[in-house]
Amino acid sequence: MKYLIVGLGNIGVEYKNTRHNIGFKILDALAEASNVVFSDKRYGMVGEYKFKGRNLILLKPTTYMNLSGRAVNYWMQKENIPIDKVFVLVDDIAIPFGKIRIRAKGSDAGHNGLKNINQVLGRQDYARLRFGIGDDFHKGQQVNYVLGEWGKDEEKELPFLIDHCIEAIHGFTTIGIQRTMNSYNKNK
Repeated sequence: MKYLIVGLGNIGVEYKNTRHNIGFKILDALAEASNVVFSDKRYGMVGEYKFKGRNLILLKPTTYMNLSGRAVNYWMQKENIPIDKVFVLVDDIAIPFGKIRIRAKGSDAGHNGLKNINQVLGRQDYARLRFGIGDDFHKGQQVNYVLGEWGKDEEKELPFLIDHCIEAIHGFTTIGIQRTMNSYNKNK
C-alpha cells in the first residue's frame, strides 16, 4: 500500500528554519530517524520509507509553497496514489503553537499552499495535518511572522511536537484518518 506524505515549505537556505517550513522540518526529522535519503526529482525532494508494510513516498515540493499543487498532482499520478492516501503537513496561524489539528478534508483557510493544491487537484478531500504556529504578530506583520524563524522557547518544544507529528503520520498510514484524528487532535 502506497501513501504520499507531503511536507509543505519553501526551498532555499533563507527559509530553512522558518515557521512556514514546518512541513519540510517534520519530513526531515522523519527521514533522519529512519535513515531515509531525499533525492532531487521532478517537482520535489523525494524519499521512500517503509513502515509496517506500507510504502510512504515523502515529498518536499521544490515548486515553492504557492505552486505546491503541481508537485502533489505529479507524484499522485506517477505513483498511482489515490486521494485518500495523501497526507499534507502544513503550518497554520489560526492554531496556537503547540497544537496540531488533523482533518480528513477542508478548505484552504487562506493558506496559499493548500489553495494551490485545491486548485490543481480540483478537490479538497485529502487529509492534512495543520501545525499551529500561533498568531503572535502585529497587524500587517503576518508575512514577516510566517517567514520568520522560530523563537527560542518554540525551538525548545519543537522536537517533541515534531515527534508527535511523526506518530500521527504513522497513525494515518496504519489506523486511518478517523482514529488518527481521535488520537492526535489534542494538546501534547
